[in-house]
Amino acid sequence: MANNRIPRALTIAGSDSGGGAGIEADLKTFTALRVYGMAALTSITAQNTVAVTGVHDVPPTMVAAQIDAVAQDIGVDAAKTGMLSSAAIVETVADALRRNEIPNVVVDPVMVAKSGARLLEAGASKALVRLLFPLARLVTPNIPEVEALAGARIRTGGDVAQAARALHALGPQYVLIKGGHLEDEQAVDYLFDGRGVQAFAAPRIDTNNTHGTGCTLSAAVVAGLARGLSVPNAVQAAKEYVTEALKHALALGHGHGPLNHFWAIERN
Repeated sequence: MANNRIPRALTIAGSDSGGGAGIEADLKTFTALRVYGMAALTSITAQNTVAVTGVHDVPPTMVAAQIDAVAQDIGVDAAKTGMLSSAAIVETVADALRRNEIPNVVVDPVMVAKSGARLLEAGASKALVRLLFPLARLVTPNIPEVEALAGARIRTGGDVAQAARALHALGPQYVLIKGGHLEDEQAVDYLFDGRGVQAFAAPRIDTNNTHGTGCTLSAAVVAGLARGLSVPNAVQAAKEYVTEALKHALALGHGHGPLNHFWAIERN
């Protein structure tokens, strides 16, 4: 970056009191990847490795105020959205992204927590697609989210390619379909740029401690974009980071434990 300025990344998402997903996972990822992290909270969850026991949405005006505060003073090189539970919050976030001309927006359409709790109101998904997808440089749905958004069952690579085209037609520059839910020997993610599909494969890690995987991947992509990487290169770097974080995942709690975001620091 010019003048040795540290890259700046913003996460607009919900808080996970257990520290494994959401804002907490995003900020850990930004820090591990040497990017300055900022946050705009959209919801507060009472959550651990087993369940989400409570959700309190932040008023939309306060969500907007947080985004404006950091964008207009510190500046933002790349941003991601995570849990946006209501249509009102989606609309507020879209307005703030446009108003502040925030670049390199990654939309992670968080719908359901690892525990199964729904994090996106039924009416909010249409607002998410209509308002945020056209602003996105990249959207990063997993297989269940793709099926909900595209209205199609995903079982094969051909299904993935067809769904990616359908989602790309909704406005984002790139679509990354996370294939962790597919029953393949490897964990393969599929990136579609409007012309073709590029596959990113990694060994499938045998662990129950996968809480926050999607949040961490999208945050790692944002870190790469903030540092000036292309989308494919940012996705490749993020895939490698998450794979290692899964290899070194933490056996905390009684359910799905979190990734180890600081595996590289501990290794050194």
